[in-house]
Amino acid sequence: MINRACLDAVADAIHAGMNTQEIDDIVYDTTLSMGGIPADLHYEGYPKSVCTSVNEEVCHGIPDENRILQDGDIVNVDCSTILNGFFSDSSRMYMIGEVSEDKKKLVQVTKECVEIGIKATVPWTCIGDMGHAVHQHALDNGYTVVREIGGHGCGIEFHEDPFVSYVAKPGTGMLMVPGLVFTIEPMVNMGTDEIYEDADNGWTIYTADGKPSAQWEVQILVTETGNEILTW
Repeated sequence: MINRACLDAVADAIHAGMNTQEIDDIVYDTTLSMGGIPADLHYEGYPKSVCTSVNEEVCHGIPDENRILQDGDIVNVDCSTILNGFFSDSSRMYMIGEVSEDKKKLVQVTKECVEIGIKATVPWTCIGDMGHAVHQHALDNGYTVVREIGGHGCGIEFHEDPFVSYVAKPGTGMLMVPGLVFTIEPMVNMGTDEIYEDADNGWTIYTADGKPSAQWEVQILVTETGNEILTW
C-alpha cells in the first residue's frame, strides 16, 4: 500500500531540525516511485503533496521549507494517493524528540478513539453509533472533538458521501452496509472544539485557543462480518 509506504518513510526520517517541505518531498518521491499520484497535489488549488499539521494546527497544514520541526512538537502527516483510479487516505501522528506528557496523552487517546471507531464499525448498524463511541472516549479523557470537519467516503473520488461526524448521536446517520468505504479520522483538541481557518493561505485550520490538536486516520471497508482496515 502506497499510503503506508509513504508514512513509514516519513517515520524513518522525521526529526527535530527537519523542515516540513522535506516531508512533502518524501511523500512525493515515494508515491511516484510506486506508480501512484499524490491526491493532494493541486486538489482544489492545494499546492503540496501532503498535509503537515503541527501542534495547534488541526489539519491542512501546508509543507514549508521555513517551518522547522522543534523538539517537543507533535505533527500529523495526512497522506492521500491515487492508484488505478482509486483514492486512499490515511494519517499518523509523529512526536518529535522529548514531548510533554500532556501531548503524549493527547496523541495516545486520539489513536484510541480511532481504535474504538474501528471496533464500532459493525455492518447494518448506524454510522452515528460509531461516531458517538469515538466522541465519548475523547470526552471521558477531557478532550473535545472538532465538529465542522469529519470523515468521508473514499473510492473513485477523493471525498465521497457520507460525511462522517465524530460528535454524532447513536441511532443516527446511514447504515454501515457491506461495501461501504469511509475514513475514521477524529480531530481531537486538548482545549476548545472551536477552530478557525488561516486567512492568508485559505487551507490551514487552527484551534481557536492555540492548544494542541491530534488526528489519526484510517480508511476502512465494511464487510459482511465486520470490517477491514485498508490504510493506516
